[in-house]
Amino acid sequence: MTAYYPKKFKAHRIRCPIFLETGQVMQTTFPRLMLKHAAERPSAPALREKEYGIWQTTTWSDLARLAESVACGLHQAGLQRGEHLVVVGSNRPRLYATMLAAQSLGAIPVPLYQDAAAAECVFPITNAEVRFCVVEDQEQVDKMLEVREKCPQLSHIYYDDPRGLRKYDEEGLGSLEELMAAGAVFAKQHPQFLADEIEKSAPTDVAAMFFTSGTTGNPKGVVHTHSSLIDRAEAGAEFDKLTHNEDVLAYMPPAWIGQNIFSYAQWLVCGYVVNCPESGATITIDLKEIGPTYYFAPPRVFEGMLTSVMIRMEDAGAFKRKMFHTFMAVAKKVGPALMDGHAVGLVDRLLYAVGNMMVYGPLRNSMGFSRVRVAYTAGEAIGPDLFTFFRSIGVNIKQLYGSTETAVFVCLQPDNEARADTVGVPCKGVEIKVADNGEILVKSPGLLKGYYKNPEATAEVLTADGWYHTSD
Repeated sequence: MTAYYPKKFKAHRIRCPIFLETGQVMQTTFPRLMLKHAAERPSAPALREKEYGIWQTTTWSDLARLAESVACGLHQAGLQRGEHLVVVGSNRPRLYATMLAAQSLGAIPVPLYQDAAAAECVFPITNAEVRFCVVEDQEQVDKMLEVREKCPQLSHIYYDDPRGLRKYDEEGLGSLEELMAAGAVFAKQHPQFLADEIEKSAPTDVAAMFFTSGTTGNPKGVVHTHSSLIDRAEAGAEFDKLTHNEDVLAYMPPAWIGQNIFSYAQWLVCGYVVNCPESGATITIDLKEIGPTYYFAPPRVFEGMLTSVMIRMEDAGAFKRKMFHTFMAVAKKVGPALMDGHAVGLVDRLLYAVGNMMVYGPLRNSMGFSRVRVAYTAGEAIGPDLFTFFRSIGVNIKQLYGSTETAVFVCLQPDNEARADTVGVPCKGVEIKVADNGEILVKSPGLLKGYYKNPEATAEVLTADGWYHTSD
């Protein structure tokens, strides 16, 4: 970790969030959750990042010090409560800390897709009147500098990775390291500052904004509060019995609310470990090394895995191919039933056990699924054959239904009721009804507060009595 952090994080500075007797989050904010973990489990890992082939760990106390330094630095630079701050990059510990730092000051992080063209960033930055931007590397710096002509209010750009930027001399451009150094000095001089700022925020305050794809017009900024995101994160965690012992691989874009819920909201609710791959090219290797217990991927990722398996089997020797197809026939016959806890004959159970030792276990291990307890897929329908294959070999893959506007979790599949042709049952706090025209309407504590600066679009999807029009 950087040498600029204060030597000792004073966890007693801030009151802990309120919790129900059952352990469920009642009313709190993301920075309070971070400080709760830092106070109760200071040396437990919060984040891991693979750098130069080695996994580096950030503990909860490290994270709290990091967020404090960034928050104090942003405060000195002029970030105001209620302002938007754009974050662009892959899943990186300092970018996660930046979002927490912004929320600690009452500002609103707006993650944008790191693969978006510069022109695609103009509307979100202009619409949200963004002055501050924190990006991952040179590629994103170049993008932000390019849009400055159309976004003159973008006055502060900070970067995490300095490689390739040594000779850049643009006004308002600086490293996150320098910002943190200044912030750490301020934090030592004002030890109560962060605690006081965090206490000013309420669960009903805006926590983040996510822009839709804008395929039929300009993107819409979906506004979510701390309470809407935390409530849905807690509902999903309770449904799948998630604990701080989970390991998650964060490899999807942070600007996508699905990744944000799994590796940010639920991470802070549960206190588990989020692992950040070294790069997109190393995800497969990193997946095997980490062996996540909680995993999410769209159907195309699972399709790619199955395709890779079948290609390898075609290149294998005759004996291995025969063994694979023989035991996969057994798996297809009894695997889903075993996964759902149904009764299976003794002979089939024994054959499956042998297959698990010879084929299914090694196959799960080669894909990085040796420890997966819950795996979700969503975004589009998954093919029944693909769904059956993974459940047959002992991967508890399930489907969910939700959207950006619902903070993801609307319907989830119970462990013993996962089928390819359903999306499960409404999770805690959700009501669903079908309109006369067949449209699905949802009422949930996780619904958006509204579309930013777009009351007309908000009125189209949110009724006066709290129902959300899904258009499905």
